[in-house]
Amino acid sequence: MPRETAITVGVVDDHPLFRRGIVSLLNTLDGVRVVGDAATIGEALDLIAAREPDVVLMDLDLGSESGIDATKTVAQRHPSTAVLVLTMLGDDRSLFAAMRAGARGYLLKVASAEEVERAIHAVAGGQVLFGADVAARAVSYLSGAVAESSPRRFPELTQREADVLDLVARGLDNGSIARTLVLTSKTVRNYVYSIITKLGAPDRSALIVMAREAGFGARADGRAL
Repeated sequence: MPRETAITVGVVDDHPLFRRGIVSLLNTLDGVRVVGDAATIGEALDLIAAREPDVVLMDLDLGSESGIDATKTVAQRHPSTAVLVLTMLGDDRSLFAAMRAGARGYLLKVASAEEVERAIHAVAGGQVLFGADVAARAVSYLSGAVAESSPRRFPELTQREADVLDLVARGLDNGSIARTLVLTSKTVRNYVYSIITKLGAPDRSALIVMAREAGFGARADGRAL
């Protein structure tokens, strides 16, 4: 494919080694041209504004920032840029949140080079594509068979804060939450502090009560955990 017709791609991931690795991989693919990479939401938005890539590969865990929030912003500000999530997070909450935010594709980082290449071409062409690991659940969500798992309460919270609150409501401690969301314990502690501050809860126990009353901490079938 001639260079001028190549699909332009940006890479957003806060892990330097993985980011360099995926950029190197993309540069070997026919019909794909990397136009830049970023580690933060700010860098990503600057990159997209300047280079207007056809596709952005988006990690969901950007350290203290959320790839879900970044996806939503990109979808709102740059609708011609397709967001293809490439993440380690294969849970339903992350998948459905990314779809609600406007992602056009969702792959896990265990995807093969062929799967990544196919997904880039698909979303650049206006299609929606999900990796085999999550495809069945994505179809169920799109068909309405799966109830929305994230209550639309507490709009002052970011999507990642809502994710953390849901796990707090389930009774998980910070260490367990960190392992579930692939975050550091310090990052989780900062999220919990921010949530308590925003919601005006006097302590963690009161926060759990507030969250459960709002519908957090429930399974997709609506039953409490």
